[in-house]
Amino acid sequence: MSHIILALVIGALFGFVLDRIGATNPQYILKMLNLTDMHLAKTILLAIGVGSVLIFGGQMLGIVDVGHMSVKATHLGVVVGGFIFGIGWALSGFCPGTGVCAAVTGRKDALFFIAGGLLGAAAYMAVYADVKASGLLDKIAGGKVTLGTIPGSKYHGITELPGDVVGIVLGLMFIALAFALPERLRGAEEGAGATQPAE
Repeated sequence: MSHIILALVIGALFGFVLDRIGATNPQYILKMLNLTDMHLAKTILLAIGVGSVLIFGGQMLGIVDVGHMSVKATHLGVVVGGFIFGIGWALSGFCPGTGVCAAVTGRKDALFFIAGGLLGAAAYMAVYADVKASGLLDKIAGGKVTLGTIPGSKYHGITELPGDVVGIVLGLMFIALAFALPERLRGAEEGAGATQPAE
């Protein structure tokens, strides 16, 4: 029972943070995707980077149990699914997590997004056997693998590099990118010429 309560508390906090950074507002998502406002992208990169450093650093120090690490299988279906996911994200302005959080804040368009997601999941279940038969879900490089080898994990590394170190280095790279990324990649000229409000 305590695990369920902890999950609810963490989920509520996560949803609160998503709302506070603007991730539940499709306009912020669309501005990020058309590269005119990179604040949300910078926040996402920073969160991934900090999370990676904490998780892999914690594993090295023995604070985080390696047995809790979960790796998804690699196959071509991940690429196809990611492409479909990206199109849906751009068209709706929501992803599954932000859609649910937006619905909680009272956005009615998020309810339609959730309904569409459930219908899509049902459609995938209906054609799953055909998708599997097509070879899209055939494992690549052994399926569940990591970039480096992590001692104590049940997953194989595709290199002999120490996996925890690789995770920390990648995390630091994400953090550096979050700070290096400009506030906008498009529309800087328009923004520079815009009239500033009086103070």
